[in-house]
Amino acid sequence: MGRIVGIDPGQARIGVAISDEEATIAFPRETVPAKGGVADAARRIREALTEDEVSLAVVGLPLRLDGTEGEAARRAREFGDVLAVALAVEVVYWDERLTTVAAERSLREMGRRGVKQRAVVDQSAATILLQGYLDANKGGTWTDPDSP
Repeated sequence: MGRIVGIDPGQARIGVAISDEEATIAFPRETVPAKGGVADAARRIREALTEDEVSLAVVGLPLRLDGTEGEAARRAREFGDVLAVALAVEVVYWDERLTTVAAERSLREMGRRGVKQRAVVDQSAATILLQGYLDANKGGTWTDPDSP
């Protein structure tokens, strides 16, 4: 089994996190600019992961607080479809509600604010969502009941 990558897609930046080889611990990897469209962003992520053997991608699904999907979730699924082809792996979607809020709070508590915080908040959010997935699955794979 390869590593699992966690993706926090945003309109400006995309946070990337990656698991250890045992798929138990998530680590922040980097932040990729979202400019240039989904195909360009997926290519950048593929290039960032060339040294890693990735077996699965977990893409954050920004659900509304009531649990329904809106425009942001549609964009995340569109990005996930492109990423699946770019990385040649299965993509699962994971509820990412409030991960950015949790990441910002954690970074503030560590004394990171302003520009220093913005530089890492997306990869921190990706780490939080990936760790949630790993904890819920104990290294196994979760199947999205809404995927075809």
